[in-house]
Amino acid sequence: MCQFIETICIRNGEPERLIWHNERLNRTRQEVVAHVDRIDLIDYLSIPVKAKNGLFKCRVTYREKIEKVEFEPYSMRPVHSLRLVNANDVDYQYKYANREKLQDLFAQRGDADDVLLVKNGFITDTSYANIVFRKGKKWYTPDTPLLPGTRRACYLNQSKIKLLPIRPEMLPEFDEARLINAMVSLEESPVIPIKNIKW
Repeated sequence: MCQFIETICIRNGEPERLIWHNERLNRTRQEVVAHVDRIDLIDYLSIPVKAKNGLFKCRVTYREKIEKVEFEPYSMRPVHSLRLVNANDVDYQYKYANREKLQDLFAQRGDADDVLLVKNGFITDTSYANIVFRKGKKWYTPDTPLLPGTRRACYLNQSKIKLLPIRPEMLPEFDEARLINAMVSLEESPVIPIKNIKW
């Protein structure tokens, strides 16, 4: 059976958005392994002393049960340009530990910092994050993600971003793009100029 992961942001010793990580982990366990007993990640997060200050990434690996919990310091990868890449054959609806297909697509980035994956004609995600686009004062995220992220879910719940089907040819309608994931917020994310997103 496949392994799955949750990546949790630990900021100054405090885990962020656990409710959303619990939701995704338990949904995955229910849909893939038919386990209906719920796991609460807080019971497995023994924050080490080294992670009490600063930004740390907590990686939880699991199948039916939690198998491993790891902590490492986190520094943001600067992304200012994206290469549009076809990802019609990729299925990443669950957060699989095996990222081989995504790594193969990442290798197609050329001189760009990362890839922006296009599936069945619609923009999805980059190799490691959801994407959001600003139009005026409003932010939009594709309604066709490869993997609905936890921060994305939280922002949608807060009406901070809105869903929109986005095709590559629509990109000129937007003012800028940013990446979000468990570790990177909208405010912290580097700006990606639309002109820096190319085939």
